[in-house]
Amino acid sequence: MSIVPHEYGPLIGAGKEAEVYGAGDLVLKLYRQSASKASAFREAAALSIIEGLDLPAPKVQGVCQLHGRWGLVMTRAEGQTFGETIMLRPEELANRLHMLAKLQAQIHVRSGKGLSGLKARLRSDIEGGMKLPGTTKRSLLNRLERLPDGDRLCHGDFHPWNVLGSVDGTMVIDWLDASRGEPAADVCRTYVLLHHKFPMIAEAYLEVYTEVSELEKQAVLAWLPLVAAARLAEGVPDEVESLLELVEAAEAN
Repeated sequence: MSIVPHEYGPLIGAGKEAEVYGAGDLVLKLYRQSASKASAFREAAALSIIEGLDLPAPKVQGVCQLHGRWGLVMTRAEGQTFGETIMLRPEELANRLHMLAKLQAQIHVRSGKGLSGLKARLRSDIEGGMKLPGTTKRSLLNRLERLPDGDRLCHGDFHPWNVLGSVDGTMVIDWLDASRGEPAADVCRTYVLLHHKFPMIAEAYLEVYTEVSELEKQAVLAWLPLVAAARLAEGVPDEVESLLELVEAAEAN
């Protein structure tokens, strides 16, 4: 059951990690018990770093505890998500994908200094995953070691439902998984997140991103088995089969 804080307005968003309540020009992102304190402070720290990088991201106002759950108070992002816009007005798909790609490329030119390393996070998720045999894990970890560490800002959860706004202005939300790493890995994460339900959009986005950036498509796909294997550790039941297929297909190449 949702816990609605009396100091805040109605529930305006909810996901696996948290619920979001409105309060004028602020929001409270109230983490679920399974995530809670560590997640609240981690995202607050990430947003504090990102605030100095001239990017369209919420500004953190504080961390609080409410009814046994930890929350993050930050400035409010207005507007419809790009994902909602694309679903309601499919004719805007090409334009929105181009805007998304340019925005993600702008994120990637920023330094990731002060954030945790993306490769270390991938390594931990692959090692902790329960769906892959030991031989496959070892092969993946060996592949990971051969790929570059990178030092750029990576969002970690960049997809059309985490970008709000329009052609007049945008805001990128959900920076909990922000890290320091290789842009190709972050783009690959976006590809994997889209691929399960929207494979054609995933392919189109990859094409657009490589057009607006200096990245080659193969550089992005080199991360595919690793990012798909790491996603398995997140325990999204309806994605398991398609993720295993991505791992197996990429490992075979």
